[in-house]
Amino acid sequence: MALEQSAAHGEPFGASLVGTQRPCNIDALEAKGKRRFFIAEVSFPYDLSMKIETLRSFQAVLGTGSFAGAAKQLNLTPSAVSLQMKQLEEYFGQILFDRSTRTALPTPFALASAAPLAQSLALLDGLRVPRALAAVGILRLGVIASIEKSVLPRTLRLLQAEHPALAVRTSLDVSGALVDAVKAGRIDAAVAVRPQSGGSTRLHWYDLMRESFVLLAPPLTLGRAPDGTPAQLLERHPWIRYDTKLTGGRIAAAYVRRICPNPKAGFEITSTDAIMAMVAEGLGVSVVPRPRAAMLASYAVRLVELGPHAPSRQIALVTRSGDTEDRRVQAVADALRRAAASASAAAA
Repeated sequence: MALEQSAAHGEPFGASLVGTQRPCNIDALEAKGKRRFFIAEVSFPYDLSMKIETLRSFQAVLGTGSFAGAAKQLNLTPSAVSLQMKQLEEYFGQILFDRSTRTALPTPFALASAAPLAQSLALLDGLRVPRALAAVGILRLGVIASIEKSVLPRTLRLLQAEHPALAVRTSLDVSGALVDAVKAGRIDAAVAVRPQSGGSTRLHWYDLMRESFVLLAPPLTLGRAPDGTPAQLLERHPWIRYDTKLTGGRIAAAYVRRICPNPKAGFEITSTDAIMAMVAEGLGVSVVPRPRAAMLASYAVRLVELGPHAPSRQIALVTRSGDTEDRRVQAVADALRRAAASASAAAA
């Protein structure tokens, strides 16, 4: 795939993203020190240093669900991120986010753009990594179960290609135990659910992606009409609780009790796989983080969206504050960000 496309003297050329096309003149751009680069069928004008960071900010807003979250992740101000998004909207000629709520709700165009933009940045990043800066050694990485099956495989493939001398030793546990292990030095870093408040100053968090929650219900019998809103489903069926010892379980429980103060008591289960199996057997309904498409295909369950105010959880990489300059940690954080962006785009 060519990275740069030239045209005859004075002839316009352009490329498109989801139907958007802008012609330009090569000589005029070169006179201004600008060119148009083409990556995975996405075009953007150069000053590359500004535009690439704008695209990274776009990814961060999608991943964190807000301008403030993206600003914190990128060490920018929310107003700077907002300005970048306005510049991107001006370039594409399309609105990217609904700003009428506290969260930044992506428009259909933004969701459609996420995957090609993530692919473009991944290609650029792959070209950018010099072997002299390749990470070397061993890094002990803990992960939660959902990440082990979704983001981790692509992360390891990126690290294998870009940092062949870096060995990543993975372990599986729940978020609380992983954070404790990082604090104690038993592992170097972990991908976990970020606490909603508080946290130790000894730790540094890299936000990766935001996962929304959905309601799982038994399948409808043939010919039967849908049986109500999430609140009505919780009133009519036993509530299978996602383990409240987990951060995600507490988020789900708070939402359930807000929309249905007196739900019918059911089971309390740690594994989302087990919850889906129980829902498929008609044992009740449950509010859980959105399952992967492969999991949904394995069980006869109904996925009920919770609307614009659905609860969500922030998935992040956590490491000790003193290790943020460690090249091994930086390499893993970079690979995780790209893998998480691809996973988020695929799920959109």
